[in-house]
This record gives sequence, structure tokens and C-alpha cells, in this order.
Amino acid sequence: MPRLLIVHHSPSRSMQMLLAQVVAGAHDDEVQAGAAIDVVVRPALEATADDVLAADGYVLGTTANFGYMSGALKHFFDSTFLAVGGALDPTGAPAGDGGGDTAGRPYGLWLHGRYDLTGAERSVRSIVGALDWRQGYDVLGVLGPVDDAALEAAYALGATIAALLTD
Repeated sequence: MPRLLIVHHSPSRSMQMLLAQVVAGAHDDEVQAGAAIDVVVRPALEATADDVLAADGYVLGTTANFGYMSGALKHFFDSTFLAVGGALDPTGAPAGDGGGDTAGRPYGLWLHGRYDLTGAERSVRSIVGALDWRQGYDVLGVLGPVDDAALEAAYALGATIAALLTD
């Protein structure tokens, strides 16, 4: 059974609302009808390298804090990167093929912030690039209040990444 790992840092009501929609999308009846997907949801401070290695795809959620991803999501990457096959050369660029056993797996990303999402998105993309994960859906970036359009997009994000695992 394919496994989707949703790793998130959701300290605010806005992030919790987006998380709920991503999870609901991953459990969408049409997606699950094609092939049952095991959806595993982990707070970023609890997710492990074993979780990453056992998954076939990933959805990541983070707040944008001071122009960067949350410290919790950064901790997730710091504590799993080498164990799942990530490698950097001396300049900090991706080394070799990167990604190890997780290379080529699809991922999606949602971010929420009040002012700017650019640095947070760039920081996550640089790490998943070094893991050689492939982007499976447009990044969902939400500035300010979460509206119905953002909630619909979060649902679509979860459903799309889950659906990619049924192929």
C-alpha cells in the first residue's frame, strides 16, 4: 500500500485549518478508490528518518518565520537528511545524485505567513532539491488570513500528491 507522509508545523489556527484540508484531500474518496493510500501525519518535531524512508511521497507544511521555514521543519530536515540519502558537496550544493532511496519521490508544500513567503519557500526547495524529490504540485503559499480559495487549494494539494502515488 503506498504511503503518503504529511510533515507539518502547525502552531496557529491558520496552519491547522490548512493541515486539515491537506489531510482531507489525501483521503478523498476518488483518490482512495484507485488504490488505498496510507496517510501518515507527523508534526515536524516527531517525524523520523524511518517515516521518510517508509513513505512514497511527501507533503510538507510550514509557517514562514523571519524569511525562513519554521525551526520545527528545519529540525526535521536536519535530523533526517543524511539518514535518507541526502548529500552535499563542500560548497553546500547537492552532491552526486543525492536523494538516496527517496530520490524521485513526489512532494508538495504549503506555507503560511503574514508578510513574505519567499525565503521560506526557497529554503525548503533547496533541501528537497538536494534530496532529489520531484515537485508534484504547485506550492501553496498563503499570506494573511486563510480564505475559502486557500482551503480548496490545500485540499487539492493533498489529493494530488496522494493521487500521484496510485500510478
